[in-house]
Amino acid sequence: MASSTTATTYDSGGAVSPHRSPVTGWPAVVAVMLGVFSIVTTEILPIGLLTGIGADFTVSDGTAGLMMTMPGFLAAIAAPVVTVATARIDRRLMLCVFMVLLAGANFLAAAAPDYWLVLVSRVVVGIVIGGFWSIGASLAERLVPAESVGRATAVIFSAVPLGSVLGVPAGTFIGDLAGWRTAFVAMGGLTVAVLILLLLVMPPLPPRRATRLTVLRGMLDSVATRFALLLTVLVVLAHFGTYTYVTPFLEQVTEVGSGLITVFLLVYGAAGILGNFLGGSLVARHPRATFGTAAGMIAAATLLLPVLGHRKAGAVALLVVWGVGYGAVPVSSQAWFAKAAPATPEAASVMFTASFQATISLGALAGGLVVDGSSPSTVMILGGTTAALVIVVVWAHHARRLTWPDDT
Repeated sequence: MASSTTATTYDSGGAVSPHRSPVTGWPAVVAVMLGVFSIVTTEILPIGLLTGIGADFTVSDGTAGLMMTMPGFLAAIAAPVVTVATARIDRRLMLCVFMVLLAGANFLAAAAPDYWLVLVSRVVVGIVIGGFWSIGASLAERLVPAESVGRATAVIFSAVPLGSVLGVPAGTFIGDLAGWRTAFVAMGGLTVAVLILLLLVMPPLPPRRATRLTVLRGMLDSVATRFALLLTVLVVLAHFGTYTYVTPFLEQVTEVGSGLITVFLLVYGAAGILGNFLGGSLVARHPRATFGTAAGMIAAATLLLPVLGHRKAGAVALLVVWGVGYGAVPVSSQAWFAKAAPATPEAASVMFTASFQATISLGALAGGLVVDGSSPSTVMILGGTTAALVIVVVWAHHARRLTWPDDT
């Protein structure tokens, strides 16, 4: 998969030094991907277990949705704060510390006797998301040769749809068999395994180009950065305002059992993997079209679910469309931020992570209020309308003939 070119790492002074072969670099990339996979799966695991956890603690679906809201808000804060505070600490050490915290959060959720302790565990998850994502998403260029960075980045970001295709359905399946607490125990065990792998294959990664708050503030002066923020907020708000409550929708509207819901989520996740690699291959050449098409697919799926989702075949077909659309979103969003700040990749990752996670929690919170006050179908309609706004924004951006993505 990799060539014979020598990869590079960087010392604390920022100098480039030949250090690792691609053979040893790719296992490190896979370790980062598995770290992201464990984080993504932990973050969205409650989606498949939402009704069971809510019933166990006698809370509503909307209140149970706070498990999705808490990590997003904390991650948005942690992304800049933790990254700046640890700017001079070896990035390998920080990745391992985050895995220790994530394992502890999963085990705490599994043992929690009260719902507020579950929320405490989700606070820790939020801190881990903000820190690990901001550091890990920009490491590809330090682990593999320059010509392999694109593939390595796609591998790392494949953890997002993999969390849906494997993590959430597997967690839901385990929850159905042995209870939702066992699902969190399993995630804790997986996280410990990832920690061990990081310790074995990740090279020392002294910090370079330390991320400072002034750098982050400066990024907002770029038109490309502000446009990336707008697109990200709208499409993530639309997705997580609806997907967080897809289980109640399938139970109440499609009227399927928990076992079949696992299959539906598996199909959605498989489509997400396809969308991830399609988006990654297209966004550099067709950024507006890629983002607009992804948003259009999410809009079409969520707007049509209340109409066609009463039948199982209709629901599955729309989940496939939805999965392909959303699968392209994270890699496309990261590409916009990275191109807006090519000299500061970690700062671009911080901006991406903070905006993405803040909007995840906002979407989950807004969707929860709608679900408790109305119905899952209403959530789908509102989310679809929001996704459709992305198409309008992309069209307006194109009509103004703004360039991609070096506007200043």
